Amino acid sequence: MSAPDQERHDVDARFLLANDRTLLAWVRTALTLLTVGVGLLQFGTGGGRTPVAVALLVLGTVSATLGLLRYRRADQDLRVGRLPPGSTGPSLVAGAVALLSAALLVGALLGALSG
Repeated sequence: MSAPDQERHDVDARFLLANDRTLLAWVRTALTLLTVGVGLLQFGTGGGRTPVAVALLVLGTVSATLGLLRYRRADQDLRVGRLPPGSTGPSLVAGAVALLSAALLVGALLGALSG
């Protein structure tokens, strides 16, 4: 046996599969953000569409990256018998979406009031 195999513990496959499903949820979130960003660039109207679309594209890229990093770290920890540490990624993505939503709401309200 090689040294890495000697360090590995028996891991419940359910934990590894749950980690896979979590990565797929991050990827679905990233794809949704990217799709909305591209759709806004292609079909959106109004002057503020480009900054919002770019913000969505950046957020989608960040979401995919955070999900991959979290997946790799959790996989390594699970395979050696440790619980993965908590992650700030979900809070970061949710907070960014909330801020973007609030900015869009304020912009829509200001547009409705001025028009």
